[in-house]
Amino acid sequence: MKKVIVIGGGIAGLSAGVYAQKCGFGVTILESHSIAGGICTSWKRGGYLFEGGMHWLAGSNKNEALNKVWRYIGALDDSVNIRYCEPFIEYNHEGAPIRLYRDVDETERHLLALAPADAKEIKRFCGNIRKVKNLTEPLTDLWGVKVTKKNRPPLSLFLSLLSVISVMGVYSKISRERYVNRFSHEGIRGMLRSVPGSEQGIAMLFMTMGALARGDGGFPEGGSLPFAGRIVKKFTSLGGKMLYNTRADRIVVENGKAVGVMAGGRRLDADAVIITADTMAIDYLFDTPPKAPWLDEMKKVTGPTMVTFVCLGINANLKQYPERPLFKLKDPIRLADRTYEALLVSNYAANPTYSLEGKTAMTVQLPGDTYDFWKKAKDENRYADEKQGIADAVIAAITAQMPEAGGKVEVRDVATPLTYERYCGNWKGSWMTAITPDMKFKTYPAVIKGLDRVYFAGQRMMPPGGLPSALMTGRAAVQYLCRDTGTLFISED
Repeated sequence: MKKVIVIGGGIAGLSAGVYAQKCGFGVTILESHSIAGGICTSWKRGGYLFEGGMHWLAGSNKNEALNKVWRYIGALDDSVNIRYCEPFIEYNHEGAPIRLYRDVDETERHLLALAPADAKEIKRFCGNIRKVKNLTEPLTDLWGVKVTKKNRPPLSLFLSLLSVISVMGVYSKISRERYVNRFSHEGIRGMLRSVPGSEQGIAMLFMTMGALARGDGGFPEGGSLPFAGRIVKKFTSLGGKMLYNTRADRIVVENGKAVGVMAGGRRLDADAVIITADTMAIDYLFDTPPKAPWLDEMKKVTGPTMVTFVCLGINANLKQYPERPLFKLKDPIRLADRTYEALLVSNYAANPTYSLEGKTAMTVQLPGDTYDFWKKAKDENRYADEKQGIADAVIAAITAQMPEAGGKVEVRDVATPLTYERYCGNWKGSWMTAITPDMKFKTYPAVIKGLDRVYFAGQRMMPPGGLPSALMTGRAAVQYLCRDTGTLFISED
């Protein structure tokens, strides 16, 4: 049995581990943290569970091709309940709710009734969602790999792709503010400025709403930790080995071929190595940093997508409020050089996994590249004070919108990009890859010419990233491995 070492126990690493183990390799996953999952994570404080990774999942719907892959690696099964938040977003504008529903027809009716003067732009907005609605992540196979069952994307997928290319081609070049100003209704403009995904460009909002419109984008009960835990259970049941608290220090390369990994002062021999650590921060793994045209391109066009999380445990039952309210603020909040005029809140009052009986776990996302701000604060010993300050500002804003929370916050926790950098090893603590005008929506190859038996996976390999990208690049890396070794790839049922 050929030995494979996977560096990184996030979703990409776990995906690669399950696939490689099923294909007959002996796999060991090295994870620097004490738990698996990488960015797909959550944590407990004072009896509350705070979600720091998954907020909705592409492939949660059984009709999606991705669902088959999630089930194959053990992340989902029939015992996992999927929650669907409706409406997906509710924005409060001067006491009136503005909603984005999963049902695009319902969204269109709601917005038209709210702002008939914007009818033309509302219909165009919903029309773009319909154009991308039918595009699902396909299952494809690497050319030249032997598989037990060939995956052939249906013709309808290519037709849907043409619509998506049209929408993305136009709207990826339009700034959010320029697009927002097409609407005259101030509430719709405020919502579009603040809705999650819009910070990456309005094209990504269309993609998100398209997924929701076809019935995808649910939330697996329990969230990130049980999700990752189920994959670990699948991997170890197949004979795979997890080594926690084990940081890979260097890949041992002899005659242009990987033969092992140095970790904690000892050498672990291997016939192949799969790197799922953030590709933007892997030079330390090699005596000579790897070079490849695709890697140079990735580094050139890649920007970080970051979030600062403010997590609150509130000794009050706030079930009367929406699950995902988007609040316009009377007094904007400043963090680094960014100003937040609205707050997106994840309200877990109705979810017993996160909230104690009669209490509410809540998280607030503050998106934006604030890495340098937090790094400087850390270096100047202001880190704790700055976290306290942003928590106080968020609590004041929440209390103004939810008076029942006043004086009831008993747990507060702030996770910054430095937090994610520390625990997950990601470049600048970034979650995903920021969409830029130079961005190319493609999957980078998992290999570098002249560096044999080294494979790459992870959300950075398929921008803009996220859990589906991590999943599929882990699968792809094992297909490259199987092709190079003449091994039969065991396909999904």
